[in-house]
Amino acid sequence: MVAAVVAVVLMASGGNDTPDKNPSGNSPSSSRTPDPSFSIPTALPTKLPTLPSRLPTKLPSGFPTELPSEFPSDLESLIPLAGDAVPYYMLRTGDCFNTDATHPGQAAKRACDAPHDAEVVKVAELEGGYATDAALKNAATALCRPALERQAAGQPADTVTGSLVQYPDTAGYRVGIDKVACSLAAEPGSGVRKLTAPLT
Repeated sequence: MVAAVVAVVLMASGGNDTPDKNPSGNSPSSSRTPDPSFSIPTALPTKLPTLPSRLPTKLPSGFPTELPSEFPSDLESLIPLAGDAVPYYMLRTGDCFNTDATHPGQAAKRACDAPHDAEVVKVAELEGGYATDAALKNAATALCRPALERQAAGQPADTVTGSLVQYPDTAGYRVGIDKVACSLAAEPGSGVRKLTAPLT
């Protein structure tokens, strides 16, 4: 049972709209409030507690040595890296970047007026359940296709020759990575031809 404490303030007014006076007719006396007093303990402990004499010297041997199987095998794609390299899912619409075939989940950001491999046209989110990487690829491609086709149609001839769709694998999707980066590229995978300006 919870007890509630309620403070009530009663206001009373005299019949002639004048404040009530105390019965003696004198004004209330003002008295000094007593100063608080502090006391300091006079005896301090003379002995400190002692630690147990037998502390464990080894950690238990049952700690896991491998990551659980539901984690993505390419952990580098999950965390930001030093410098200009970021996991693909941290890219935003309008970001320009270079790719590296040895790190497909990474993107090295570049200024859009400097030579670069691709520019993000759209960032989308996957929804639903996908049992295979192929199902994720198909869903990601379907999310990107309309925006990429529309943006590619407005580019000068021979500016972009391909597209790049970056998406998580099934393990990454299970741990919450649901972003898809839809990009247009100068020449995907070759690294020879570059874009040198933002897409129009």
